[in-house]
Amino acid sequence: MSAKETFLRVWDREARTTSRVFKSFPPDHLDVKPHEGSRSIRELAWQCVADERVIAAILESPVNDLRDVPMQVRPPETMGEIISAYEEAHRAAAEKLRQMSEEEFSRTTTALLHGGEWKTEQPETLWSNLMDEVHHRGQLTIYLRQAGGKVPSIYGPSADEAAAL
Repeated sequence: MSAKETFLRVWDREARTTSRVFKSFPPDHLDVKPHEGSRSIRELAWQCVADERVIAAILESPVNDLRDVPMQVRPPETMGEIISAYEEAHRAAAEKLRQMSEEEFSRTTTALLHGGEWKTEQPETLWSNLMDEVHHRGQLTIYLRQAGGKVPSIYGPSADEAAAL
């Protein structure tokens, strides 16, 4: 299996898992946050949408200004809207990746960040962005319990659900 196929397979699986986490939230608890300095469930879920859009931007161009990625003035009001936006962002970005050759996938990218430029091979950049999204999903599982939801199986069983096969 090529590096591109491996990334796509893992990324698709992680996207399905993220959607399952989103769908586990009680719809009337999207403003829950563990601390006044933390983001709300709605804001953190919306960050996962932004992460998918950043991956799409990286796939579109070898140079990306990520210093001020616009999220949207305010995240949507419902988790259903966030889920739809997330799944559409993932579908669109994954389709861009499917159209790429292995050579295009392996190109060098430049990300302009607040601390300077980050030049890496595109696979490393994509994996880093995916891991950032997985990190935010992990935060959301803590929020999920606080909101009264049940944590789905992610990489193995949770206290609420047996391992997904």
